[in-house]
Amino acid sequence: MEKMTTKLRKLIESNEFIYTPAAFDALGGRLIKKHGFKVAYCGGYTTGSSLCVPEPLLTRNEQISFANSVGNDLGLPVVIDAGAGWGEPLHNMKTLRECIKSGIAGAHFEDQLYPKRAHYHKYVAWAIPAEDFYTKIKMVCIERDNLDKDFVVIARTDVCRSEGYKEAIKRINKSKDLGADMGLLFPRSHEEAVSAPKDSKLPLVYVQSRGNRDGRPLYTNNQLAEMGYKMCIDAQILLMVSYHYCDQALKQIKETSAYSDIGNDIFIERRKEIEDIIGLEEMYKIEEETVEGK
Repeated sequence: MEKMTTKLRKLIESNEFIYTPAAFDALGGRLIKKHGFKVAYCGGYTTGSSLCVPEPLLTRNEQISFANSVGNDLGLPVVIDAGAGWGEPLHNMKTLRECIKSGIAGAHFEDQLYPKRAHYHKYVAWAIPAEDFYTKIKMVCIERDNLDKDFVVIARTDVCRSEGYKEAIKRINKSKDLGADMGLLFPRSHEEAVSAPKDSKLPLVYVQSRGNRDGRPLYTNNQLAEMGYKMCIDAQILLMVSYHYCDQALKQIKETSAYSDIGNDIFIERRKEIEDIIGLEEMYKIEEETVEGK
C-alpha cells in the first residue's frame, strides 16, 4: 500500500491544485473524501475549538491524537498545523518524528514565539528571529530525510503582520534552501496575495481564513490556482458551517419546541449516509454470518 506521505508528495509534484479543507472530527474527514477531495487538514484552530481549548494551549499529543482520529482508515493524506513545533529545534524534531510515526503526511512549522500567546487570535504576531527560524526548518528537514523523505515540510511565516511582506518572502525563500517543500505566509492585501506566488521559490499554500477580522482577502479555488498557488487550506469551513447550523437548530427548538427546517425524509437519507460511512452494513453482514445467524 502506498504511504500517505508518498501520495501527498506526488500531488505536490503534479500540476493539480490541491484544495485542503480542515476537518474538526472524523466524520468531517469522511465527508472530505466523499466529495472527492484528496487531502484533509487538521488545524490548530479547529482542533482547539473542537476540544474547547484555545490553540495556544493545545498540546502536541492532543493535536496528533486528533489527526489520528481524522486520518484513521481514511485513505487520504492528512496535513497538520504543527504550530511552533512545541518548542525549540529539538522539540520540532520530536514533533516531526511523532507525525511520521502516526501516519501524518505533512505539517507546517512556523516562526512564532513558543509558548504561543492568546493574543495571536487578535492578530498580534510575536515572531522569532529569522536565524532561529532557519535553524528550526533546517533541523526538521534533516530529521525528515533520516526518517521519510516523502514527508512534506511546509515552512510557515507570520511576519507579514509584524515585519512586512518582504521579510516574509525572504524567510520562505531561505526555507527552500534548507529543504522545505512548500511555503505558507499571510498576505495582508490583494496586491501581496497576487505577488507572493511569483516572488516565492517554493510552491505556496494559501490559508482561507473565513471569518478573519483583519481584512485578509478570501478567494475561490479557481482564483488561487490562476494566481499560482499550489494548495488552499480552508481552515474553518466545516467547523463554522456546522456550528452555524447546529446553533440555528437548537435555537429553533428552544423557541418553538420543534425543528422544521429539514424534513424527516432528509433525516432518513442523511442517517443512512452516516451509517454507510461508519461501515454499519458490513458489521450487519459479519454478525449475520456469526452470531445473528444462529
